This record gives sequence, C-alpha cells and structure tokens, in this order.
Amino acid sequence: MNAAIRAVVRTAINEKREVLGIYRGYQGLTEGAFVPLYSHSVSNIIQRGGTILKSARSQDFRTREGMDRAWQHIQQAGMDALLVIGGDGTFSGAMEFNSIHPFPIIGLPGTIDNDLYGTDFTIGYDTALNTVVEAVDKIRDTAGSHDRLFFVEVMGRDAGFIALRSGIATGAEDILIPETKTHIDELTRTLKEGWNRNKFSSIIIVAEGDDAGGAYAVAEKVKANFPQFKTRVTVLGHIQRGGPPSCMDRVLASTLGFEAVRALIKGKSGVMAGMVNRKVVYTPFAKATKHHQRINRTMLEMARILST
Repeated sequence: MNAAIRAVVRTAINEKREVLGIYRGYQGLTEGAFVPLYSHSVSNIIQRGGTILKSARSQDFRTREGMDRAWQHIQQAGMDALLVIGGDGTFSGAMEFNSIHPFPIIGLPGTIDNDLYGTDFTIGYDTALNTVVEAVDKIRDTAGSHDRLFFVEVMGRDAGFIALRSGIATGAEDILIPETKTHIDELTRTLKEGWNRNKFSSIIIVAEGDDAGGAYAVAEKVKANFPQFKTRVTVLGHIQRGGPPSCMDRVLASTLGFEAVRALIKGKSGVMAGMVNRKVVYTPFAKATKHHQRINRTMLEMARILST
C-alpha cells in the first residue's frame, strides 16, 4: 500500500493538486484525522510493507451518524475526491457512503487474497505468495531430512488463491482450498501411494478456510489413518501480510495509484482500478465485490498431476 500512496501523492502533486492522507481509514474519516502529504512525505516508503497511514476497522462508519460526521470533515477540509485502498469491506463502505453523500471515489484493490473481480492481481498478493514460498522451501528441508509430513496453513478464509499458487510453486503433494471439498480418504490414499513409491516426506498446503477445518484438524484426521508418518503443522499466519513488497507489487501499486489519480481528474467515480491482461481497467464497486474472481480449475488439475 505504501507504493500506492507514494504514486497517488506524487501524481496528484504533478497535476497541481493538494493531497490529504487519512489515518486509520474510514475511522479516521469520521474523526477528521487528516494530514497534508507532500512529495517528501512519501520518500523512502516504497520498500516498506504495510501502510504509513495505518488501517482500522470502523464501527462508526457503519452508521448513518458516522457517515454524516465523515461528510462534515470532508467538506470542512475542502476535499473534492477520495481514493481508498482495500477489498470488499472498503468498497462496500464507499458504495454505502455514496448512496447517502454522492462524492467522487475510486478504489485500489488491496488484499492479499486476490479475490476481487476486475483485476488479475491485487496489491499485496504477490508479496504474500513469495513469503509463503520462501517459508515452505525451508520447511521442505526439514521434512526431507526427517521423513515427515508437514501441513502448512496459509491465509485464505474464503479464497484459495494463495494456497493454489504457492502449492504449485513449492511442489506440494496436495492443496486444500475452500473452493473444493476435501476428502480425507482421498488425501490419505495419495499419501500412501507416495509412501509406496519411497516418498517419505510430503508438504500439504491448507488454506485456513478449507472445509475440513484448517491444518490442525486435517493433520489429526490424516494421522489417525496414516500413523507411519510423523506429522507436523505450521501456521504461517500474519507473516504473509508484512515484509518488503515484491517488485511486481511495487510496480502494480505504482501503476494503479498513478492511473487512479488521472481517472479521478477525468471524472471517473464509483469504480475500482485494476490490471487485466496488462491493461488498467475500471470496474464498478458493486461488480468488483459481488463477482469474485474464480479459481482456475486447470491449475488445480496441473497441481494434482505435477505432484504425483
């Protein structure tokens, strides 16, 4: 997100516009927590994870009173447009706000889950993937040395994009995601077949929202059916959400921030800026949030074949 903030600030300044940063997202909007941002304000942040403006969930902004306060602060500050970074919650909030107080708003897709419709990749997704791959590569060294079965849980409560791509990239023996039903007997059979082929270590990638209950629950079920394997569980958790952003994420965030400012100046509003087939496109908030990106079934089949 810092790369996006940097791009927005410097593009707006180049267009002779002033920029206000809002601390803690919509909560800061209801409180009037604004700070002027200049070119030097965003120096040396492109390589930093997270966001210098911080983020927060806002119960106040879910109420009419909170939105009215936000509108008052917007008017008092002399704002003429708003740019938000986030996912479903952020864009739903923008739509609700606009239904009460019509105002130019453009969104940037900021979620590591990569589940928004209207963009091939979301800001943060590639960095999270690289974090998972690096961690799993290290875990495989241990798994191979000690003949162990590792269940690695990655983020993805409602979507399995991180699990699927990281599983393919790390050569995982199986990938469990919310979009497909997990059958423990099939997983056990796959592991037994590998064992019979002298495959004495395995990595199973489990999205946290998998229907079998997450990595710990799956590990217990498999262990009961396959006691010869020593099982271990690693939950990667919030390390996936931090760290220096990848080159791809820095360029994506910079491009979308740059184009979003120019789109606002041209009068666009109520849309999310995304990248599809290497081109910047604009998708209405309602479509971006209600028509989630779908898992590529061919990639699932490829993962199955390549893991045998």
